[in-house]
Amino acid sequence: MTLRLRVKSATWEAPSVVSYDLRPLEPGELPPFTAGAHVDLTLPNGLIRSYSLINPQAERHRYVIAVQRDRASRGGSKWVHENFRPGDILTVNGPRNNFALNEAAQKSVFIAGGIGITPIMSMIERLSTLNREWELVYCARKRADTAFAEKLADFGSRVRFNFDEEPGGRMLDIAATVRAAPPDAHLYCCGPLPMLEAFEAAAASLPRDRVHVEYFTAKEPAAVQGGFTVVLAKSGREFVVPPGKTILDTLLDAGLDIPYSCTEGICGTCETRVLEGEPDHRDLILTEDERAAGKVMMICCSGAKSEKLVLDL
Repeated sequence: MTLRLRVKSATWEAPSVVSYDLRPLEPGELPPFTAGAHVDLTLPNGLIRSYSLINPQAERHRYVIAVQRDRASRGGSKWVHENFRPGDILTVNGPRNNFALNEAAQKSVFIAGGIGITPIMSMIERLSTLNREWELVYCARKRADTAFAEKLADFGSRVRFNFDEEPGGRMLDIAATVRAAPPDAHLYCCGPLPMLEAFEAAAASLPRDRVHVEYFTAKEPAAVQGGFTVVLAKSGREFVVPPGKTILDTLLDAGLDIPYSCTEGICGTCETRVLEGEPDHRDLILTEDERAAGKVMMICCSGAKSEKLVLDL
């Protein structure tokens, strides 16, 4: 769903983090969302970027996002920080949720690193409302760089901060944190790539339905070998994907209007049904079973192992 929202306010959260309160142009409720969801913003510079919703899911009058200015920004966070102002009107798509919260879990254990705290903010608000047990370990370099520190401190002993660059600080022992979780707990992790890789390694022996991760960057490069044919079942059009291009690149170059956002296989916006052929999956959304089934794929980053793919487009 495409929405037009106005930036009502911008709030400083940390030296490189600003939150934005987005409201509908006309009175009325926004589409509902669940804890862990994100929205896609189409920026005036042509980029599309996904940002987690940090406000409680019971709120229908606004969406709140928080954006960290990334020193290695590809143009998204830098543009937002330099240009978003109260009163600006934005094109927003969503919400979508690839990092859903299991509200029935006996206990939830969260590990967040840096801006990876954003989807977890709405999750702990939700569990607190439901009177469920949870705990959070929030990792940052220094206390002064930590977004939402005061708000999280209000939760008391359920939140533990880990500042590895403070005097006496050290990197979190993720394996020990996973081992210390109750046997029936659900575990969630969002943060930089090394943290997520360490978390997945530590949780590899746990049932997959109790381990939840959300990536903000891709783990491997997109499939750009090319040399295969894509057939669009609804129109019958055929395209040869050339070397150096993804399926999405090829279709956009041909002038097709294809929904997409991150271009890295982490948001799910471009998920497409596969009617024939074998995808070469490169996304971070599908489960191993879904990959093996080959019924859907993310065309922004995944390619083909077969000579032809027939897509439900």
